[in-house]
Parts: sequence; structure tokens; C-alpha cells
Amino acid sequence: MVEAKMVGKRYIGKQALKDVSLTLEDGRIYALLGPNGSGKTTFMKMVAGLVKPTCGLLYYNNNSIGVESKREVAYMSTEPFFYPYMTVRQVGKYFEDFFPDFSMTRYEELIARMDLNMTDKAKELSSGLAAKLKLAATIARDAKLYLLDEPLNGIDIIARETIISTIVEAATEGKSIVISSHLVDELEPVVDNVIFMKEGSVVLSGEAETVRSERGKSIVDLYKEIYAE
Repeated sequence: MVEAKMVGKRYIGKQALKDVSLTLEDGRIYALLGPNGSGKTTFMKMVAGLVKPTCGLLYYNNNSIGVESKREVAYMSTEPFFYPYMTVRQVGKYFEDFFPDFSMTRYEELIARMDLNMTDKAKELSSGLAAKLKLAATIARDAKLYLLDEPLNGIDIIARETIISTIVEAATEGKSIVISSHLVDELEPVVDNVIFMKEGSVVLSGEAETVRSERGKSIVDLYKEIYAE
């Protein structure tokens, strides 16, 4: 689905990504792990077609990232991407107008599941409810690849189960999901693959079960070990 070959990204005075080579396959749930500044968001934005690599090659289904890939990739940023004046219903209409694969029926189902109301104003939502709204709008697309940047931010511990189960349900046959999060213990039970990033580079990646077996540690313990300093 996605193949990166020695991909790098440099901003003025900063190397955001360095020699990133990895493959994202169909039908998998990936945990993209690392502290702030490790390159997770930059990589996601590249796959979404929002940022161009400085060097290296990046492909989606054997083609360069571009118009075609953007039709099949749904990216959820950490920042709110709707206008404060919008109601929850207007957010849905905005997405429906912008994305041909957006399902209003599915959106309405997700909004009810997230304990939101269609008449709620976006600017009046708590950080947790705003996070739920972003996820509902993103998952309501019939995308092939979902890139979710910190979807658990602002979500209380009681609501996380609903969020995670909603994400897992979206990983139907042929669809893949990449989730970045600091809450590794919440992701470990549901992810198929893990990608550890540090200072813009991939330092460890593979199937979660294989990584646990070879290293003799849980993903949570590996996270603590890799980022201890």
C-alpha cells in the first residue's frame, strides 16, 4: 500500500525525518510510536500528501503520492480542522461536500455513539468531545488508509474503549490504519504492527507479536527502554 525508501525531510535548521524506509501493508493496524518531535506527524503528513519529502521516494500503490492517493487516504490531524461557528451537523455537511467517499449515514451513527449531538457547536465542545468529533468525521470516510494522529488526546479513560473499538472496526478487509499515540498500553492489545521512531528515524519496526517474541518484552516495556533517556 505505502512504501517509503530512504525518505528524508529537512526544514530550516531541523532534520525532521532521516532515511525512513518502511512498508505499510493492506489490512493492518499500525502503532506509530515515539515522543514529540520524533517525526511521526511529518511522516503522516507526507503520506497524506500535505508535505513533500526533501529526498527519497514515497509511493502509494506503486504510484507517487498525489491526487489519486488523496482520494483514498484519510488524515486526522492533532489540530481541529473545522470552523468554530460550525455545528456538528455542519461539520458533517462540510465533509460530505469535500469528500466523495464520506457517508452521512455512517457519520450520524458515529456521532450518536460518541454521545455528541448534531446541534452542538464545535467551539463549545470540550477537548474530549472535539477529539471524538474529529474521529467521527474521519472514520465516516470510506478510505483505504486512515492516518490518525494522537486520536486519544483529550479522551478520558472511560471513553477510550469506545474510541479504540471504533477505530478497530474501521480496519475492515483491505483497509489499514496508522495510529500515533503516547498511550502505548492502550494500543498494544489491538495493533498488528509497531513502528518506533526516534529523532526522525525508524529505530524498530515489525509485527507486534514478532517484536515481542524476539525482544522478550512487551511493546510498553520496549517503549520505556527505547525512550528512557
